[in-house]
Amino acid sequence: MSLRLSLALAPGGFPVPDEGRIAVFGPRAGLDLSALPKERLLLLQPLRPDYEAFQAKGFDCAAELPKDEVFAAAIVFLPRAKAEARMQLALAAECCSGGPVLVDGAKTDGVDSALKALKARLDVSAPVSKAHGKIFWFSGGNDVLQDWISDLRALPEGFVTAPGVFSADGVDPASALLAASLPAKLGRSVADLGAGWGYLSREILTRADVEELYLVEADSRALDCARRNLDDPRPQFFWQDARHWKAPARLDAVVMNPPFHTGRSAEPELGKAFILSAARQLAPSGQLWMVANRHLPYEESLAASFAQVKEVGGDTRFKILHAQKPRRNRS
Repeated sequence: MSLRLSLALAPGGFPVPDEGRIAVFGPRAGLDLSALPKERLLLLQPLRPDYEAFQAKGFDCAAELPKDEVFAAAIVFLPRAKAEARMQLALAAECCSGGPVLVDGAKTDGVDSALKALKARLDVSAPVSKAHGKIFWFSGGNDVLQDWISDLRALPEGFVTAPGVFSADGVDPASALLAASLPAKLGRSVADLGAGWGYLSREILTRADVEELYLVEADSRALDCARRNLDDPRPQFFWQDARHWKAPARLDAVVMNPPFHTGRSAEPELGKAFILSAARQLAPSGQLWMVANRHLPYEESLAASFAQVKEVGGDTRFKILHAQKPRRNRS
């Protein structure tokens, strides 16, 4: 358990109700929740890897807050995105019938800003500062934070996004570069790994030869946006970790802008795992089209999984990589 959470749950601290369900917003895999009543927790986690990690440990999990359920208390582990954090705080306050709402966050996640904004609207406990962050609580069951509940965002390009999803404020420049580099034909069966809210998928669907498009995305909020953004009968949507997803049949092409970090740290292994997954899914004549930041060392992984690899475009920030003929030992 984190030092902040253990201090907050000490006698005289956060008043955990004796009965009733507790909504836990945004817990990340590896977080120790053992001091809380496990059988009464509902973990709200839209990210599939974290969702599955807690589910495997026997926790009750959901991708989003159930409608009309009243909780005895709520706990919010602040995300970095300000709009997402405020929405979670508002939902936590709304879902509790006068019960307490505990807020835990690191300084790098904007906890000081959240505390200041909350103090301007309601009574907040004295914060406990520890381990480069703060933890505090307030009484829920009111609607004073209602204006923090964000609706879907409409982008100028005709897409909608949601707070907290990748590139919520506009089209990601790397994805735009990849979209402009795709060939006129991709094949009958295509997958968009890490599809996000559907920008690349909409571009893929402009190809008449595409009959089936599989969108694989680990963030359920982004996938919900993609469903709204793609008015076409061909897409199929999978709320899954692309590293472990298995296509219904061999693919003609994979298109992807893979994630390369969790939190603030760069983790090239994520992109490498996406490359392995793509190679496993492709037919012997299948092709991979991907974009990556220039500094990320994906070429060696691509060469290990494909017989032909080359850079086919890019700019000073990004590179477009094209790989063909997945190696048989990856099938």
